[in-house]
Amino acid sequence: MDNTTPKEARKLASQTINYWKILLIFLSRWYWVAGTVLISFVLAWLYVRSITPIYITSASLKLDSDQQEQMASLPGSPLNYRTFNQAQNQIQTEGIIMRSEDVILNALKNLDYKISYYLEGRVRFTELYPKQPFQVDILTQDSVNFSRATYNVKPIDNRTFELSSSDDNNKNLKKYRYGQAISMGNMVFTIKTEIPSTGKYSFKFNGIRDLYGRAAGGLNVFEQEKNTNIMGVTHTDSNPVFSANVLNEIIKQYVKNDATLKKRSAKQTIDYLDSQIAFLDAQVSKSGNKLSSFQSSNKLIDPSSERQQGNSKLSNLENQIAELQLQELAIQQLEHQVKNNKDRIQLNLNLEGTNNTLLTGLIAQLNGLIINRENKLQSFNADAQPILDINKQINEVKQAIVTNIRLLHERNQKTISYINGQIGQANQALGSIPAKQNDFAKLQSNFDINQRMFSMLFERKLSAQISSAAVISGATIISVAQPSFFPISPVPKKIYSSYLFMGLFSGIGLILLVRILNPYLYDIETIEGLTTTPIIGVILKYPKKVRPGESVLSIERPKSIFAESVRSVRTNLSFMASDQDTKVICITSEVSGEGKSFVSLNLAGTLSIIDKKVILIAADLRKSKLHHAFGSDNRIGLSNYLSKQAALTDIIFTDEKHNIDYITSGPVPPNPSELLHHKSMEILIEKLRESYEYIIIDTAPVGLVSDSIPLIRKADINLFIIRSGVSKFRAATIPDRLSKEYGLNNIAIILNSFGDEKLHGNIYTTNYAHGNTGTYYYSNYTGYGKSGYYDEEKNWWEFWKKGS
Repeated sequence: MDNTTPKEARKLASQTINYWKILLIFLSRWYWVAGTVLISFVLAWLYVRSITPIYITSASLKLDSDQQEQMASLPGSPLNYRTFNQAQNQIQTEGIIMRSEDVILNALKNLDYKISYYLEGRVRFTELYPKQPFQVDILTQDSVNFSRATYNVKPIDNRTFELSSSDDNNKNLKKYRYGQAISMGNMVFTIKTEIPSTGKYSFKFNGIRDLYGRAAGGLNVFEQEKNTNIMGVTHTDSNPVFSANVLNEIIKQYVKNDATLKKRSAKQTIDYLDSQIAFLDAQVSKSGNKLSSFQSSNKLIDPSSERQQGNSKLSNLENQIAELQLQELAIQQLEHQVKNNKDRIQLNLNLEGTNNTLLTGLIAQLNGLIINRENKLQSFNADAQPILDINKQINEVKQAIVTNIRLLHERNQKTISYINGQIGQANQALGSIPAKQNDFAKLQSNFDINQRMFSMLFERKLSAQISSAAVISGATIISVAQPSFFPISPVPKKIYSSYLFMGLFSGIGLILLVRILNPYLYDIETIEGLTTTPIIGVILKYPKKVRPGESVLSIERPKSIFAESVRSVRTNLSFMASDQDTKVICITSEVSGEGKSFVSLNLAGTLSIIDKKVILIAADLRKSKLHHAFGSDNRIGLSNYLSKQAALTDIIFTDEKHNIDYITSGPVPPNPSELLHHKSMEILIEKLRESYEYIIIDTAPVGLVSDSIPLIRKADINLFIIRSGVSKFRAATIPDRLSKEYGLNNIAIILNSFGDEKLHGNIYTTNYAHGNTGTYYYSNYTGYGKSGYYDEEKNWWEFWKKGS
């Protein structure tokens, strides 16, 4: 009875995910993961060894609250700046000042920066600052144009040493004496003291600007405590002592620079008051002389009380006019500064009492932007984009200041116009007074106004002088920087842990990548998920290389697990074409190299063991390898018979060792496909049916040529070979296509050379209870190889096991 399932009734097997298989995939290549982890640890070790450690030092300062108010951001700003708290704005502004070129360069001048000493280690150079292993004195040096090369030194004895320069790649090695003047690199220097004999030392000469980037680049300013005026300052560098020293000098210079700027501002105020006082002093003298002359010539001593009241009112109004005119002069000076000057703006004294908080804040913002531009010009050209952006902001702030000045000017003009109207009314009231008394009142009023203005400015000058004498810095150092010898980078624990995870994920990723890129079939579940053609059995991969003449392994090693897998296929063959006394079995595959001949030989061998009459035909007339297994020369075979060059008895050979009759392919004909399509092939098969129970035909691969199609259509059983790790995914769909195209229901698949490769194993498990695939029972023998039930050779590492 034929147990094959009609094609129309078959469907793909039901499969479910097997999480244990997923785990086995990763466990099968645990050594990949271990290897990537080991490599990552080595890389981490090399990184930690080669990278220069970075250290951080910190200090803190307290800023005065009056500075904090001046640097506040204003809600009425036309640039829509965000309103931060005053402390934050002040600290940001002061940080820009601290990074300014004047502060950094003045700080570096107080350090021993001219010569740097280095000690060469196995991996990197170490700066020895502040230590000096030997003394180098500079005799003459161009302050700008001198070589920044590294000079390598090596002591010879207590009197001489060798010196080379990186300018010539240390090729020119010269011998010098201690104390000898050495002329190199556009300078003259000498080494005064003896160079230590242990270690490789070198040194280089520095200009003050060579260390500017190192000092300014590692500087960071921040708000140490939220909503306070405590400014934290840190500096990072590869040398902790240099970092602490340069940070202490920077904060000292910053405090000193702040006091200097305040004194300069006070001096500018005093100079302005001096110029105004000199002018008013002349005006007071002139108006006093006029009044005295008028009194003498007109013999007037004191006007009437009514006139005094009018004159008093007129005097007050004219005094207001004078103050407004002074403000107008200050406004014009400020406008001139904004339009024509790129330096920081000094708010005029006469505008400080106008209560114009917006104008004060805008000037503070403008000064901050100008400081920022000056600092960035140290790193960028004038036409660089960051400078252009700051220039745009400066122009916007200037435009806002000019707009504010215009509004202030208009307000003053309206006030002056109003007061002038009041003065006109007061003069009209005084018009009724006799002319001489009226003139006297005007002269007296003018004199009083000038005198009061003179007194007011003199008092302000005295206050400014007192303030200038008592000027102190707006910042106080709370804590100075101390060297920290614990690096912040690299941190070995973090690096090793991060590299550990990187290696772990790299190993897992490598496993997933290999699986994703794999185009080959490896296991049964994958095949069952691609085709409805039943799998008749699994032939295991032979654990050793097959030698010539050793192809029929199912007979030569009958107790091996490999032979048992072949016998499983033989058992399932009995259920196919069971109504036929003689079974014609056609064996094919997609491409060559998938084991058609190997399966044919071993299947024939296992059938011969049970006394079945078997003949094996090599029907691949193009590239047959079957004759090699029997040691035949292949000079005569199937091609001779089909071309009527030989009789049937001439081409049938017998392998006495394995009790198998066989027909080789014979010489390669020019028309192999036509010969196999000829009726002679059908006659040959019919004749062989009379003498044999099994006719096994080893055909050409169907994926390459069409030679085997007529044999497949005439065969009782068609076996399609899929080789694990060699056949690609498309091979599993070929049996379905053959069945559909030629209306066959006698095709089955054999998985050859199965080795239980877990890396490429399918993650699904087939549920045979919920499918109708015409499946045959077979085992893949996974896990049984070491059970002791089979006769298997031991591996070399199992020498300790006793033979059974």
